[in-house]
Amino acid sequence: MRYAKCIIISDDEGLHPVDQRIADHPDVTRELLHNVNLLADDTIVTLYELSGNRDALESILDESSKVLNYQLSGAGDEIHAYIHVDADERLVQLLTVIRTFEFIFDTPLEYTRRGGLRVTVIGDVGSFQKALPDIPDGIRLKLLKTGTYEPNTDRLFSQLTERQQEILQTAVDMGYYDVPRNATHEAIGEELDCAGGTVGGHLRKIEAKILTQIIP
Repeated sequence: MRYAKCIIISDDEGLHPVDQRIADHPDVTRELLHNVNLLADDTIVTLYELSGNRDALESILDESSKVLNYQLSGAGDEIHAYIHVDADERLVQLLTVIRTFEFIFDTPLEYTRRGGLRVTVIGDVGSFQKALPDIPDGIRLKLLKTGTYEPNTDRLFSQLTERQQEILQTAVDMGYYDVPRNATHEAIGEELDCAGGTVGGHLRKIEAKILTQIIP
């Protein structure tokens, strides 16, 4: 069993009109895509992790004719969104390729700062090359890494946003988790050009997300 880690890059139309409208809104940020499924009628269900203004997100979803149904949960500026959308030809083609070649997404899928979608696809080694000609026009794949798939702590790390990953990696590198501790929130903030309070808030969210998954 092999994996291919790559970034899905689409043109200005995005992977789906609803996804693009969310991406374009200044008050809503796409953090992670926890799941995306193509249904038998070619409609699509997604599970997003978002941050920002809940009212702004609801306006996007209420005003889009492509949205068939949605449900939101979460507290503060953290939003989890189940969204059922109408078919869009290009995303349907991409998900059909995934289904035809029996690939599996190793979720969650991560959004990059430039709007791409970083994914890990698991499947048969011979299928990856065969699938490439079927990728729809307007979508490019940037291959990052391939290898033998073995579930490990990368899954936990991948559930963090790109900013959270950067802050956690910097904290570890600077000795924040050493005993005794060798870095403060303020020192990490100076390295990352942000406030110490911002670093502390991110680290608390990171620790909560990771620890709740490893405690039985």
